Amino acid sequence: MDPLKALADAERKPYWLDSPARPEPQPRLYGNTSADLVVVGGGFTGLWTALMAKERDPSLDVVLLEGRRIGWAATGRNGGFCMATLTHGLANGLERWPEEIGRLERSGVDNLDEIERTLQRHGIDCSFERTGELHVATEPWQLDGLREHLGLISELGLDYVPLDREQVRAEVDSPTYLGGLWERSGCAMLDPARLAWGLRQACLRLGVRLHERTPVRSLRDNGKTIVLRTPHGAVTAPKVALGTGVFPPLLRRLKHFLVPVYDYALMTEPLTDAQLASVGWRNRQGVGDSGNRFHYYRLTDDNRILWGGYDAVYYNGGLVKPEYDQRDETFTTLAEHFYATFPQLDAVRFSHRWGGVIDTCSRFSAFYGQAHGGRLVYAVGYTGMGVGATRFGANVLLDLLSGERTERTELRMVKEKPIPFPPEPVRSGVIQFTRWSIAQADRHGGRRNLWLRTLDRMGLGFDS
Repeated sequence: MDPLKALADAERKPYWLDSPARPEPQPRLYGNTSADLVVVGGGFTGLWTALMAKERDPSLDVVLLEGRRIGWAATGRNGGFCMATLTHGLANGLERWPEEIGRLERSGVDNLDEIERTLQRHGIDCSFERTGELHVATEPWQLDGLREHLGLISELGLDYVPLDREQVRAEVDSPTYLGGLWERSGCAMLDPARLAWGLRQACLRLGVRLHERTPVRSLRDNGKTIVLRTPHGAVTAPKVALGTGVFPPLLRRLKHFLVPVYDYALMTEPLTDAQLASVGWRNRQGVGDSGNRFHYYRLTDDNRILWGGYDAVYYNGGLVKPEYDQRDETFTTLAEHFYATFPQLDAVRFSHRWGGVIDTCSRFSAFYGQAHGGRLVYAVGYTGMGVGATRFGANVLLDLLSGERTERTELRMVKEKPIPFPPEPVRSGVIQFTRWSIAQADRHGGRRNLWLRTLDRMGLGFDS
């Protein structure tokens, strides 16, 4: 089908948020109040932090402040891949923390297990399916990358199954597939908006005071407490946890470590039984291809296909604007790639198209820190893989606020910061040249030019 025709009726909004199940917002904060802990940000980081703070200590008075609606940003716009990895994949973790990789992988699996138990405990229905993820190769050079860590995967006891061309096409049938790995237990598919709304409801049941449409305008440290000013009031607390992602930070130092990158996605109309049978996909895994500019895709509970990734975009100057959430050039490219991957679905149209900003850092995985004498903590930089890792990050934040030394707080991953980005306009030039180099690598058999090899040696290896 012509991509423009297939996109003609697609709604310009995130599919997950376009739902009658979306709850009415909680009241704005009016007036002044105090609390034991204030959590800023109503995405996954903030929701997990508030929920687990109350689970650790039910007597704690917790206030959660969200500037717009719960789950409206990256939390409600992502692909719904809830991964065990805490390090943006095994290869990235091995490159940065080789001596900790076993502990990090085990912690990630434990974290995913705990997410599943939390959903059961609180009765959260978010279409959680622990189907795993297929990592597929669509070019010969990508097969080499998939084979590279098979020995380590076996040594760590991870549940991966190598698949040849026929085997991977028996799972999901695309003529572009040359082989793959099935990571069987390290990833679950879910509806991210319904997860956020379920965590929201669990927080409210446990007594979290939650205020939506209440942006925090400023922060002042009084020595023993921190005052957070909002448009119509203020909250004073001895402890604050920030989960604001890439948006203008209340802690100025964070702007040196974060850049906003836009990711885009499409959602198809529901597949008919015959269309789904033509693809197979009986085990309903998430799928990611192995290019530097990669696609990610999965089935929803009503058998739509979410198709996203590839064209990660940085707008010069690091600007974040609502109009950047829509980019027709990218939507057309994604549609073309969808039909090339699944030519048997050439009659399928798209129902939704959307984009949104991701908080990206130079090490491609979250980093953590403290400020104001340990009274304020933060977790940011998840780089598109925060659906599962944010729960681990929330535990790190609560450990840091408690002042306890735990297995989590002793990790190098937690103690260290990423390399900061250069200031503008150098930042834009470096990022755009890196994006061009990545595209060239995909066109030339994965061969990385001198610039990318230099970044690799500096610990700044990038993909999309």
